[in-house]
Amino acid sequence: MSTGFSSTETNAGQDSAPTPGGKSRRRKTSHLKDVPESLALRESLRDRCEQVADRLDRTIPMTKDELEQISRRTLEEADLPEAYLGWVMVMISTSFWRHQLKTVPPERRLFLLPHCLKHAEGCPADYDEFGMNCKECGACSIADFRGLAEEMGYRVLVAEGSPVVMKIIVGGYVDAVVGVACLNVLEKAIDKVLLAGIPCMAVPLLSSDCRNTKVDESWVDQMIRTPYEPAEQQTRSYVHLMRAAGELFEPQRLETIVPRTRGTQPFGDGQLDSAKVASMDAIEATEHISYDFLTRGGKHSRPFITMAAYDAMTGGDCTSNTGVEAVKKIPNAVLRAALSIETFHKASLVHDDIEDDDGFRYGQPALHKEFGIPTAINVGDYLVGMGYRLISDRAAMQGADASAQLDVLDCLAAAHTRLGEGQGAELVWRDAADRNLTPLDALKIYALKTSPAFEAALFSGVRLGVPSDDTAKIDEYRQAIRTFSRNLGVAFQILNDLGDFAGDDHNKLSAGGDLFGGRPTLLWALALESLDAEPKSRLLHLADPDCQISDQARLAEVKRIYEQNGIFETAFRLVDKHQERAEAVADSLEPDALRRLLYFLVDTVLERPEIKPTSVISLGVAAPIA
Repeated sequence: MSTGFSSTETNAGQDSAPTPGGKSRRRKTSHLKDVPESLALRESLRDRCEQVADRLDRTIPMTKDELEQISRRTLEEADLPEAYLGWVMVMISTSFWRHQLKTVPPERRLFLLPHCLKHAEGCPADYDEFGMNCKECGACSIADFRGLAEEMGYRVLVAEGSPVVMKIIVGGYVDAVVGVACLNVLEKAIDKVLLAGIPCMAVPLLSSDCRNTKVDESWVDQMIRTPYEPAEQQTRSYVHLMRAAGELFEPQRLETIVPRTRGTQPFGDGQLDSAKVASMDAIEATEHISYDFLTRGGKHSRPFITMAAYDAMTGGDCTSNTGVEAVKKIPNAVLRAALSIETFHKASLVHDDIEDDDGFRYGQPALHKEFGIPTAINVGDYLVGMGYRLISDRAAMQGADASAQLDVLDCLAAAHTRLGEGQGAELVWRDAADRNLTPLDALKIYALKTSPAFEAALFSGVRLGVPSDDTAKIDEYRQAIRTFSRNLGVAFQILNDLGDFAGDDHNKLSAGGDLFGGRPTLLWALALESLDAEPKSRLLHLADPDCQISDQARLAEVKRIYEQNGIFETAFRLVDKHQERAEAVADSLEPDALRRLLYFLVDTVLERPEIKPTSVISLGVAAPIA
């Protein structure tokens, strides 16, 4: 799992440096998710957790590692088993945030319920894209909870998973979340929601069976009734910056920052297809397709990083209780830099989709499927030019002197070049007859393909926040950010590869996509380096596009080979090593707000997938015969 600053109960969340060796590297957590058996024990332990939380500094969110350390100490003092760790982490986190949640009016709160509270047999509810539409039949507690929450003004959602919650939060619909979920779901929510500084309270389900589950109903009732009490003290939050990053790509906002040069926005909905393009001026078509693609979707994590890095270097007002107004004062130069980095990213997606022949992007046909390969290539090229123009336009880069503008432009150009080198190396390897790859070669490709985006986003924000006459400090940040980004990017890519064997829901690829797509991965390189001749030959055969074994059977056998030879474990250890190197850089940097941002990125980007043993996964196939 992720790490953060070391802490004690009296100073957790303060700007103290991490303690070496005090960081956890949990990957298998199923044995840490027991729920205390009796209501009396749960109530006693919850009261203890509230006492612990009330002694913490609530001005800064806890990192996940801080939360774990405090929870372990709480269990030790109560002489209770480690198996309750996940439950206690939820209780302490809920207690930590309950004061902040009171400052949010009920109409700005989201109440989240899981599907599994319903009675699985005969439930009449329908489903839509946002979850379950309860029919209020009275057969389960969902309707009662929902009715109370709606009466108080809550928005209510019967669904699961942190991605939909983050989408609602970042979209500006609500400012806090209360919910019911199993510990498996709540563990992921800590990474995606709590670390961003979003006030959350939760009541864990009494089991994680996913069917006909139960919950301490009086606790849920009490949580829903949390009163609204305006308060002066607020915990720092990245939510305002996340929202501002997404708003950059709303059509009208985009037009304001970077107006079109070939005409006004066509069509009211802004959604283009080949028929609409065919009816417009031919010279304007490329610009219109490009603008439409920029507004289509994405997490906008790179613009967020740029804006958050600038904010960290200039006082951190955007994460304070004045964040709503502070984000409006971010200079135009920072906004254009944030836009530029996302524009480069979108250009790379257009070209990647062509190279990989992917059919869809953001739930719509990929550009080369909609408009043809030549037009898509051209749109990608246009976006590259647009990205550089965003930075090079001296008059529009208000808030940056010429030296800062040039440094940002140089960083973006270097990052773009390295990205092209990394993608080119991957394509050469993918199309070569020789499938051999060393771990060092794989890591070099990762450093070139994945790390430059982190580096460009971070350095651009930092550089625009540092006076140009402080050349020594600029050079220090440049080198530190490059080292941090290289290690974060490599660790992220290794985890992405591991997620391919866990069926990662956040990845556009289905399970086995890297193997079947012929992409060079560290897992593949580690296997070739460590396997004996016979299993190595078998692995090469399984990866051959002409292999006659079904995809499911191939994937199952490759996974078994990796498991039997410790490939997954070695990969996780490499993630730990690169994470430690990234954290060492974060530890060395000032100001504290920048260090907190770097740890936030480590905590949220490096989410370990849980790879279940092949023996417990039903793939619906028999073991292949060699």
